[in-house]
Parts: sequence; structure tokens; C-alpha cells
Amino acid sequence: MTGLLEGRTALVTGSSRGIGRAVAQRLAAEGATVAVTARSFEPSASVRAGAATALPGTIGETIELIERSGGKAVGIAADLENAEQREHLVAAVVERLGRLDILVNNAGFADYSVVEQMSMDTFDRTVEHYLRTPFVLTKAAVPHMRNLGAGWIVNIGSVTGVAPVRPYREYNKTSGDVIYASCKAALHRFTQGLAAELLDANIAVNCVGPSSAIRTPGASQLIPDTFPTEPVEYLAETVLAMCHRPAAERTGLVAFSLHYPWSQQLPVHSLDGAKLLPPLEPPATANPNILPAGR
Repeated sequence: MTGLLEGRTALVTGSSRGIGRAVAQRLAAEGATVAVTARSFEPSASVRAGAATALPGTIGETIELIERSGGKAVGIAADLENAEQREHLVAAVVERLGRLDILVNNAGFADYSVVEQMSMDTFDRTVEHYLRTPFVLTKAAVPHMRNLGAGWIVNIGSVTGVAPVRPYREYNKTSGDVIYASCKAALHRFTQGLAAELLDANIAVNCVGPSSAIRTPGASQLIPDTFPTEPVEYLAETVLAMCHRPAAERTGLVAFSLHYPWSQQLPVHSLDGAKLLPPLEPPATANPNILPAGR
């Protein structure tokens, strides 16, 4: 651990499990005090097509993992589908921690369905999570970062937001990811445009997504058994790489978790920062439209 983020605070949404938990652990391992957030302090269910599925992971468990490795974290419950709770989350973090240096927009909702069969509720919730929520939280965070003279915003993207390979794979014909993917593509473009707006304020804005897929508790039922997956540590390390350089040096990137470390020869560590992991080359099955150094 290098203490790269010592003295900084980070808000990582959806960090009771999965990608959000991994990112929170990695940032804390480098010295950041992390605000861990999820809908509630109790285990929460994933609701898809009207059916609720209990999923493991709580705010308290993430905090325990961070503290066990010597890091610092606080828990703040906020339902990001609740407009009032969403609009007050950043203020609650600043009130609790005194500042906000890093915002990671990770929390999400995915309920795949082909367009002709998708309900309006699923459409609306997908747009709410991947466009409205990052917009609201970013809008609230930027004034605090301006006052500090620097800031870092990382949006969690998706390889589905990259144009699909032609001829179309069977996955693209049947998976039902079109609306999810379209929102992620919009989030990529939001990242790039916002980076231009905030460059002169020294606020870096970048996007990081998996090069293939990460089998988290929330996403596993959407990932076919034969689909290539990757360890979460490589994405967490890529997020960390986007959270300390001045905006003039690194902003506006849409980077992917195996491609970016491989192309930049970025050392990848365990989530507690204690071990160096082996380099992983992007799989041959990866979307060829990904630019290894980001775009």
C-alpha cells in the first residue's frame, strides 16, 4: 500500500457487494476514507420482472473488510431510486466526512429483455440508474470538488456500450441487453463530454468497464455459463488509476479493465493492496472495437 489517496474521501455507490465493494476496498487500501452506500444496512433484494431475489452483501460487511485491512470507511444508506434520498446523498457524505474528492458512480439495475417484450417499468428503471442518477450525484458533487481545487469522477461503464461485432453474435440476437447497453453507451458519452466541461476545474472524469464480464452476485444470473469472465481486481485497479492524476494528465477516457492495465503495463494488486497479481492479457474473444488505452 502506497497511501496514494491518503487524506481523500470517496463515495462509491452500490458498494455493499460486487464491483462497488471491490472498488471501495481498493480505494481504502490506498488511504481514502470511503463512504459505503447501498439501499439499506440490511441485505437487499434484486428485483427483476416483479420478482425479488435475495442477494448477499451489506454495508456493514464491506466496512468490516476495509477495516480489517487497516482502511477507513463509513456507511450511509440511500435508495438511489428515491429522488429525495438520491439528491441528499452527496450532502450527507460531506457532512459526515467533511469533504468529497472522489465519486464512483457504480450502483445499477439490470433486467434484460428484448425490446418488443420489455416493460416500461424496466425501461424507466434502467434509464433512472444509468443516466439520471450519475447526473444528479455528479451535479451535487462538482461544487465540492471545485472548492477543493481538484476532484475525480469515475463512471462504471460496460463493454455492451461498445458497438457489437459484425456479423452479430448469438448473444447480441437473444440476450436482451439493448436498453442496458444503450444507457451504458450514453454514460460513456456523458463521461467524455463532462470531462471537457470540468477540465479547467481540475476535475477528472473517466469511465471504466469490464473487458468481458464480472460474475457478481447481482449480475451472475444474466451471464451465460459459457461467457468469459474476469477477476474483479483488474477493474478495481483501473478505477484507482483514474482517481489520482490531475485532469490535465488523465481525463475523458472510456477504459476497460483488462485492456487498460495490459496496454499501460499497470501493476494490478489484490483488493487490500498487499499482493501483486499477474498481468492478464485481454481475451481473444473480447470486442475488437475496444481501444486498449481508452478513448
